[in-house]
Amino acid sequence: MDPAPIIRVEGLAAGFGDRILMKDVTFDVARGEIFMILGGSGSGKSTLLKNIIGLYEPLAGRVLIDGDDLVGTTGAARERILRKFGVSFQSGALFGSMTLLENIVLPLEAFTALPPDAIDLVARMKLSQVGLGGAEARMPAELSGGMKKRAAIARAMALDPKILFLDEPSAGLDPITSAELDQLLLRLSRELGVSFVIVTHELESIFGIGDRVVMLDGASKGIVAAGDPRELRDHSEHAWVRRFFHREVVNP
Repeated sequence: MDPAPIIRVEGLAAGFGDRILMKDVTFDVARGEIFMILGGSGSGKSTLLKNIIGLYEPLAGRVLIDGDDLVGTTGAARERILRKFGVSFQSGALFGSMTLLENIVLPLEAFTALPPDAIDLVARMKLSQVGLGGAEARMPAELSGGMKKRAAIARAMALDPKILFLDEPSAGLDPITSAELDQLLLRLSRELGVSFVIVTHELESIFGIGDRVVMLDGASKGIVAAGDPRELRDHSEHAWVRRFFHREVVNP
């Protein structure tokens, strides 16, 4: 097994103009693990994610994706790095005027030279992998929230990326559907060796499938804890970390 991390974030600073949201953020993501980004509201979880995937340009630092630095890279070299990962946003971002199959076909048509019959086969396989075999002709408006999440993951997997980034995948789902989604992510990680980076605040998911976490804190503008979430829950000496994991409210 390659010991080098699949993702390395080094000294990252993020913000907008003179407003610094976080600084000196450093962590690694191991190959094949389910890694989670945690924190309270406004701590910068989604901002960090968008800096890692290249939607925002960090104010400082490096983001290495499978050894290649995404920050400042342009043109064909940047495109090659972006092809290494897929992204599923909180809303799913499916195209409402397209069927599920057409949504999955879209990146395959745009970024591969496969013939149409091969593209159709790959798209159907991706839907089957997330439990949506037989739903190829359905429109996004016809789907439940959980099915939309699964379809978005299938599209993110279309180009066989090494990494999947998920932003609040359980948001808006009932507990049973959320648990089913967790089991899907766990299965994909084990069977395909995909590395997951997940922004979430769902404790059931964190303890159920998370291998390691980093916890952001808006006040300190950085990471306040990192490691196995169960160890942090049971042994952290940081008061805010304990309150987060135990859902403790501070009385006025």
